[in-house]
Amino acid sequence: MTMRRISVWAPAAQAVNLVAGDRVDPMEESGGGWFACKADLADGDDYAFSVDGSEALPDPRSRSQPAGVHGPSRLIAHPRTREHQHWRGFPISEAVMYELHVGTFTARGTFDAAITRLDHLIDLGINAIELMPVGEFPGRRGWGYDGVDLFAPHSAYGGPGGLHRLVDACHARGIAVVLDVVYNHVGPEGDYLGEFGPYFTTRYETPWGSAFNYDGEQSDEVRRFVLDNVEMWLREYSFDGLRLDAVHAIIDTSPLHVLEAIATRVDELAAELGRDLWVIAESDSNDPRLVRDRERGGYGLGAQWSDDFHHALHALLTGEQHGYYEDFGSPDEVRTALLQTFVYAGQYSRHRKRTVGRYAGDLPRSRFITYSQNHDQVGNRAAGERLCHLVSDGRARMAAALTLLSPMVPMLFQGEEWAASTPFQYFTDLGDAHLSKAVTNGRRREFRAFGWPPDAVPDPQAPATFERSILRWDEMRDGVHGRMLDWYRQLIELRRARLLVENLKCAATNAWYDSARSLLMYTHSDLLVSCNLGEEAVPLPEATGAALLLSSDDAVGLAATPMLNADSVAIWSGADRSIPG
Repeated sequence: MTMRRISVWAPAAQAVNLVAGDRVDPMEESGGGWFACKADLADGDDYAFSVDGSEALPDPRSRSQPAGVHGPSRLIAHPRTREHQHWRGFPISEAVMYELHVGTFTARGTFDAAITRLDHLIDLGINAIELMPVGEFPGRRGWGYDGVDLFAPHSAYGGPGGLHRLVDACHARGIAVVLDVVYNHVGPEGDYLGEFGPYFTTRYETPWGSAFNYDGEQSDEVRRFVLDNVEMWLREYSFDGLRLDAVHAIIDTSPLHVLEAIATRVDELAAELGRDLWVIAESDSNDPRLVRDRERGGYGLGAQWSDDFHHALHALLTGEQHGYYEDFGSPDEVRTALLQTFVYAGQYSRHRKRTVGRYAGDLPRSRFITYSQNHDQVGNRAAGERLCHLVSDGRARMAAALTLLSPMVPMLFQGEEWAASTPFQYFTDLGDAHLSKAVTNGRRREFRAFGWPPDAVPDPQAPATFERSILRWDEMRDGVHGRMLDWYRQLIELRRARLLVENLKCAATNAWYDSARSLLMYTHSDLLVSCNLGEEAVPLPEATGAALLLSSDDAVGLAATPMLNADSVAIWSGADRSIPG
């Protein structure tokens, strides 16, 4: 007989029963709103809870949901991996990151299938991957941001065992692994947390549903729920970091903000485990306090995403001016993003109709993640077009060069490196017909405001929308795809060879725009990046006597005075990097 203690927090309940098969065992109050009992259950057994006579509900802290969000929870034992105990990680400043979605990264869409493509990432030069959320969400396909079982790796991806194998395989290859987690809301289908306790508050609202109760009555256990989730991923699955989704939607008026509490817990865990652990925030508030040291009044997170760089670069290269792109579009904004990280650092935003942001000051630029594409910026377009679908090959190469040679930590989005032909669209697999219809109609209403006709918006519930988004690995080395892959590989190699970690901390960075010749020029460390945004070839006197390292224009180094063709980018070493005027 295997007796194990089972517990659950349900502070308002009069009675809670453990349901395991045909058995129903009453649970006793154990203090602080917790109920507990001992039961004859072993690893692999299924169980659920009945609260005040309710139907059987999955455990809020379930570690496995093999039957999906509405099914029972399953007891599991986490394997104690010995093979890669030497792994200690590395500082985030050394990372070249790669965001991937497990379900579309391969045709099989599982953790184990993702392992078969890790050698591609090693060959490319990637040393850190970021997984989009994997907590159990409705159905078999989805982005993961509507997850409801935050402790349970998605069963359709391979569950806990598959995730352990993926993390171990990454560490065996020297790849750090970051997990995207969502602590601002949960999804609308399969959300049973509210049946157990006050996990949510009506005092705040997020764009996606009820906000977590981080500062109201009985919020201590809600905060503990999230902090324990943080620790589980880092300790039991050996993740190297967490990316916190949309922290601007986390409202907490406590003296110790939950974000600071997370950062503190992770720092303590890193010291205990003796390895580098990262906490990365996604935020559109341009608030440097997120990553400022706690001793200087910040929350002490390790890094944050920088949307301003993406928006400025995208608007410049595509000419798009709808939505938030109306705040961007000039080369000066790209220049500001390269030099200061935030374009909006206390300026008025036409799109938001208010002042946005705060100056990042002397914060190390390695505390900011930069990208020319990510799941949001591709997938939240009506048709899910990648940047390479919107601009010329030359401009796509410019975006890659400016991202990968920036002083920030660069991140790629899956398939970007070979200019994948596949889009990345928004897809769901909701079982609730009413909710499914609401999501489809809401998506079409949202994009009508951006000028896209409703019939041009793919149905998120249609399997074809998901299938279109699966990467086609067989195209990777053909024609334009193979040439783009070589370009990315060379840029990453150049970053590693020239932009050493010590240089990232102290090397002079400058940028300027020569409108007379349509040239965007950017210097960092010993490198000069020249981008010709015009329609005609232009001379590059600043590059005279310099060594040409890499160019998208085969003819750039042939003339006595180097010339750069339209829509081309060239990277030099040892050039005259003084700013004109």
